Amino acid sequence: MNDFRCLRRCLTSGIALLTICTLWLGRAQAAAVEEGKPAPGGIGLGAAAPAGADVVIDGTRKTLDEKWTYWEGPRFGSSLPIKWKIVDDPVDSGTVLMVNDPAADGGLYGAADIVTKKKYRDFRLHIEFLVPNEGGNSGVYLQNRYEIQILDGDPGTHGMAAVINEAAGPYEAYNGTGKWNAYDIQFRAARFEDGQLSEQPLVTMYFNGVKAHTNHPIQQVWGGPNSGLDGGNDGGKGITDVPGGLKLQCEGHAVLYRNAWIQPMQFDGGDTDW
Repeated sequence: MNDFRCLRRCLTSGIALLTICTLWLGRAQAAAVEEGKPAPGGIGLGAAAPAGADVVIDGTRKTLDEKWTYWEGPRFGSSLPIKWKIVDDPVDSGTVLMVNDPAADGGLYGAADIVTKKKYRDFRLHIEFLVPNEGGNSGVYLQNRYEIQILDGDPGTHGMAAVINEAAGPYEAYNGTGKWNAYDIQFRAARFEDGQLSEQPLVTMYFNGVKAHTNHPIQQVWGGPNSGLDGGNDGGKGITDVPGGLKLQCEGHAVLYRNAWIQPMQFDGGDTDW
């Protein structure tokens, strides 16, 4: 009987301890999100959108039309509805988004780029892409300003996974043409005091699960006025305190996108690393 009572006390204590640990873990996870740390969801191919994230590419025309529009910059040459296509995934099941607009033929970036209708400041982004052919080119623009390059065959500062013209990405992490790749990015918008730039925008990024950049301070908007917001402002250095959408570049190459989501964040501490 004494052994039974002892066992019962142990079980009761164990259950109580488990309950306390579960409550603490839940509170810790919630606090992590509030402090600007990434919510659960993982990184790399197949990463699922966490609760509260905006799913912006799911392989459907409905989402494309509802959440995206053209960026009507100085070189804009297309017209709604968006000409980009929904096509079968060449590797896995389902459908994906294909960069395809004749307005950008010949490398006319800015002529048929698309941008999310929703604008963002600090955020976490997951996006997957596939380059079908050698030399394939597109780009992921944070806040419709700062390009993370997609360019097959180039390992330099203007190449694959680079913070364009500033920091080269780990080209060895690239899966190659005809295969899916993933960018996982945490971005902190520029900060301003009394209307003046006080802190550069920061980006931390993983490329197919490999750390590519850690709290890189982005210096400017590269590529001139056809690149995005503030591109024509003081040579791209005149960054303004205006939120912007996620932009995808159309440069005359058939690049595919799938499984893209954006989670609004708040990185007040000046750290985007995770």
